Amino acid sequence: MTPRAVILDVFVRWLYPLMLAASIWILLRGHNEPGGGFIGGMVAVAATAMLAVAQGAEVAQRKMPLGPLRLAAAGVLLSLASGLPALAYGQAYMTHLWGSLPLGFTTVKVSTVLAFDIGVFAAVWGALGGLCAQMVALDEDAVEGGR
Repeated sequence: MTPRAVILDVFVRWLYPLMLAASIWILLRGHNEPGGGFIGGMVAVAATAMLAVAQGAEVAQRKMPLGPLRLAAAGVLLSLASGLPALAYGQAYMTHLWGSLPLGFTTVKVSTVLAFDIGVFAAVWGALGGLCAQMVALDEDAVEGGR
């Protein structure tokens, strides 16, 4: 078993969910501006990398929804699908549409831009978070093999 820093293990227990919450806030805050999904995804990647260092690559990959490969693939498919509604309205592919969703007590603005950014977020987190965890796993194997 790879030796781990106890303080990092304790610290990551509250920092990991905090970083994921921040990444979702960045995603939702920036979805009508450039970079919301990408930057939010990168914060989620940083959280995953930190978790992999603190608790191991396998733990970090298990905490990713769907696992890294499926998460990345689902993100790419969602981003590609976000351009399809425009075709139904006779618009060019990837022309984004906006609308409102009345909830009774409030109205939520929705758009295909949000779907695109959620897809980018998932693709970045799945691909790069999985890559970071795999790199940590290589190091863990090297340390365990050297004993």
